Amino acid sequence: MDNRDIIVIGGSSGATAPLKAILSALPQDLPAAVFVVLHIPARSLGLLATVASAAARLPVHAAADGMPISPGNIYLGVPDHHLILADGQIRLGRGPRENMARPSIDPLFRSAAVSYGPRVIGVVLSGLLNDGASGLEAIKRCGGLTLVQDPADAIADEMPRSALQALEVDLTLPAARIGDILSELASDPAGPALPVPPEIRLEVDIAAGARVDSDVLRRIADPAAVSCPQCGGVLSMVREAKPLRFRCQVGHAYTADVVAKEQENAVDEALRVALRIIEERAELVRRMAADGRNAGRRALAEMYEERAAEYSDYAETIRKAVLLSLSPPEPSGNEGAQDD
Repeated sequence: MDNRDIIVIGGSSGATAPLKAILSALPQDLPAAVFVVLHIPARSLGLLATVASAAARLPVHAAADGMPISPGNIYLGVPDHHLILADGQIRLGRGPRENMARPSIDPLFRSAAVSYGPRVIGVVLSGLLNDGASGLEAIKRCGGLTLVQDPADAIADEMPRSALQALEVDLTLPAARIGDILSELASDPAGPALPVPPEIRLEVDIAAGARVDSDVLRRIADPAAVSCPQCGGVLSMVREAKPLRFRCQVGHAYTADVVAKEQENAVDEALRVALRIIEERAELVRRMAADGRNAGRRALAEMYEERAAEYSDYAETIRKAVLLSLSPPEPSGNEGAQDD
């Protein structure tokens, strides 16, 4: 019987330190291959040296298209390509970005779930927003094991907390213990294979670069009155997604949290532009009022002065809205509590 020989790890902000702790604890005879995606900027491979120094007992490779998968090796996602597992090999996909990132965590997790099912162990580490939660849910649906770094142990706890809210994970541990637990779990026999949901397989194909259009998208999602933050196209809401997710007609994918964050930035920018235009309008009308008085046209000057006062009031209202948008939200009465 196959063991749990595919370990996939995803993280973002604050994930480098826990990743180093995990990899340094893995034994030389680890009977599993390890795949890592951290959200990294394009043309940046500094992570390779960092991970190689931490995982001294295991060889570390930058993922390459067509590279065979072997137990006892660590493979790192490379900039501007999704890391995809298929048919015992690594594939580098140039499909659309997910949550503004490529490589993104979810395509790795989904592809592992599709290709290896119950042989997969998925791990979500520290990070902002909720990347990885959807992919971890795919691993769970295909029979794999799910681990999450304890949010209290994470520098950025949003990703771990989002994963815990999206599904019932198998283990929640501090980073210092995850490496030892992975070593034990990798030797365990995998469970029975489960049917792969077609929507998960389709999203893997999209990440790999398969054609996507409205007809393809309609198989997994329904149009929503929301625009894509990247291309401006119509977003469709993925059915029964955990967490709530959207895709546009060219394939860009987002969780609802990421869409909300991008909309918040757009609203802030629009308010600032409106403030500038109205303040300029008020200044222009004040000057026109002064010019009217100098010319002895009292009625015209008073009309412009009234308009200038109105514009100043509008500007003050928008200024308050801008300041309000920058204020942190008030803490709720159950701050820090978790749902049952």
